[in-house]
Amino acid sequence: MADINTAGLWARLRRPSAKHSVLALATVGFVGGIVFWGVFNTGMEATNTLQFCVSCHEMRDTVYQEYQYTIHYSNRTGVRAICSDCHVPKDWTHKLIRKIKASGEVWGKLTGSIDTKEKFEAKRLELAQHEWERMKARDSIECRNCHSFDAMSPELQKKTPYKKHMEAKAAGKSCIDCHQGIAHKLPKGYRKPGTDDEEE
Repeated sequence: MADINTAGLWARLRRPSAKHSVLALATVGFVGGIVFWGVFNTGMEATNTLQFCVSCHEMRDTVYQEYQYTIHYSNRTGVRAICSDCHVPKDWTHKLIRKIKASGEVWGKLTGSIDTKEKFEAKRLELAQHEWERMKARDSIECRNCHSFDAMSPELQKKTPYKKHMEAKAAGKSCIDCHQGIAHKLPKGYRKPGTDDEEE
């Protein structure tokens, strides 16, 4: 009798029902999706660290050196903004788009178009303009994650900067309209909007 039941069980396992096949496929898909999402998200966050950003010498030997002398690196409050705070959107959709575009910068390193300090400096204005355009298109949201016109105090902020900030707010200006070069030196050939002044 036991042999007959065992034989019947093996027969059923060799010919699983559609119901059990769909259930098994759904379970494997669900667990696989969770694992994929965890690995993918961990990778996305790992590429947002300062250590990752300065792991290539093009960044470490140029913009990172400049950034260390700015208020975003060292200041009276001890709040440090790292690369991803300014260059990677917080919301997932725009973050993914930014990461895909950043792969073009990795391609530039791999193909040798920016693999030396000299080549990086030669393309620096073009790279900066792309970043400024991206920031302006998003109304400098990365800046405004920390800085808000409404939170600026007329008592705590110096009179002239406060006045300029309120004028910018009224005019609907984006932070990057006035604060290009706040964390990195302005590229050679940069012209301040509305003037003929060129950076050396």
